[in-house]
Amino acid sequence: MSNDKRPAGFWFLALLFALFVLFLYGPMLVIVVLSFQGPEGGLTFPLRGVSLHWFYKLAEGLGVVDIGAALKRSLGLGLAVMAFTVVFSVLAGLAFRKKLAGGNLLFLVVVASLIMPSIIVSLGIGLEFRLLDTGLKKALELLGMTGALEGYGTALGLFSSALGAHLTWTLPFGLLIMFAIFNRFNPAYEEAARDLGATPWQGFRHVVLPLIAPSVVGIGMFGFTLSWDEIARTSQAIGDVNTLPLELQGLTTTVTTPSIYALGTVTTLVSLLVMGVAVGLATWLGRRQKKGTR
Repeated sequence: MSNDKRPAGFWFLALLFALFVLFLYGPMLVIVVLSFQGPEGGLTFPLRGVSLHWFYKLAEGLGVVDIGAALKRSLGLGLAVMAFTVVFSVLAGLAFRKKLAGGNLLFLVVVASLIMPSIIVSLGIGLEFRLLDTGLKKALELLGMTGALEGYGTALGLFSSALGAHLTWTLPFGLLIMFAIFNRFNPAYEEAARDLGATPWQGFRHVVLPLIAPSVVGIGMFGFTLSWDEIARTSQAIGDVNTLPLELQGLTTTVTTPSIYALGTVTTLVSLLVMGVAVGLATWLGRRQKKGTR
């Protein structure tokens, strides 16, 4: 009969892991619990009743802040970042499969944005677009286009400077994932497709893309979730509008009711929903891939 008794070290490591998980997810759990308080609830324990009261208050609005508009801006920016991250990462992964002149330097330049402090990246991008504004205004003035000059505001915006700032955060992750995928990719599949007369585009569409599809879905999930809760890289580069995380950061100093916890719960649920859809889609694609290779 085998001895299944656990060594003392196992229980110590199990306790250490449990404490780590509690430390990691405990704050999130506290926010979710406090968001379901009754009308008399406050910002701390003890819990005073259980209801959806603060979610209804959130739907009514928090002062002058338009939560619905901020939510739409964050969703739109997140989807744009996801799309660009997927496309650029896949194209870069394909390009780096061959030896490129200056490829190492290009890779280091892309990854360097992970090392730079986020707020510095945001300030730099904001400064670049302000310099662009100055140049464009001078050009319009020299060309005598007074109407365009009067109507011109700023190049800073959600899908210009903010999009660029977020891509400096998401693209390195996407590129690293694609490098890992293509390092394990068997080129024999592509060679077989070429032997059967497939063009490069047909080989990519019908052979390469289906094989890397689960990883592409993962890159898309990373792109959206990293953009969804980004604050530092957005703060100086977004212009005169705010995303939901920036609004949430501002509300922490003005809102003194559990409505802010309800907002945190909603944003967390959106992230979990995106991750759930991505994991489900990746799992389905993985199973389909296995069936196709049998």
